[in-house]
Order: sequence, then structure tokens, then C-alpha cells
Amino acid sequence: MVKDIKVASNLWMKESGLFDEFEGWQEGYGAFTISVREKVTLINYIKNQKEHHKKETFMEEFKRLLNENGIKFEGEII
Repeated sequence: MVKDIKVASNLWMKESGLFDEFEGWQEGYGAFTISVREKVTLINYIKNQKEHHKKETFMEEFKRLLNENGIKFEGEII
């Protein structure tokens, strides 16, 4: 299902012309669930993501989330 979403959204983003700098999604994916009670927190995180990643890179955050959830990181650092 994630593959289908990535393929469809990749095509739409390239064809829409709204995202000039979009070159494609990264290989692979990660998914985490949250409680509906955390909805506002998630929305605020997304709104402030650019600023947040000045303090903690995407990869640092991803590895931290994996570690916090007891998942071993098995990818490559790109």
C-alpha cells in the first residue's frame, strides 16, 4: 500500500508543477502511529518541521524514534 501511495504521489507532484524542486521520494519508508489525542502536537510538529530539523536532522530523529520504539536501524546513512 505504501508503495502505491509513493508511486501515485510521485507522479502527481511531478505533473502538478506545484513542487518545482521535487525529484522523487527516498528509497524505503518508515511509519509510526500516534494517538488521536496527539493530533494537535503532530500538526504543530509538521508546521515547525523546517525549524526543528535545524536542531535535529531527519536521520538523527528517525534513528531516535526507532531506538525509542525498540527497533534496530538497518539502513545506510545517505
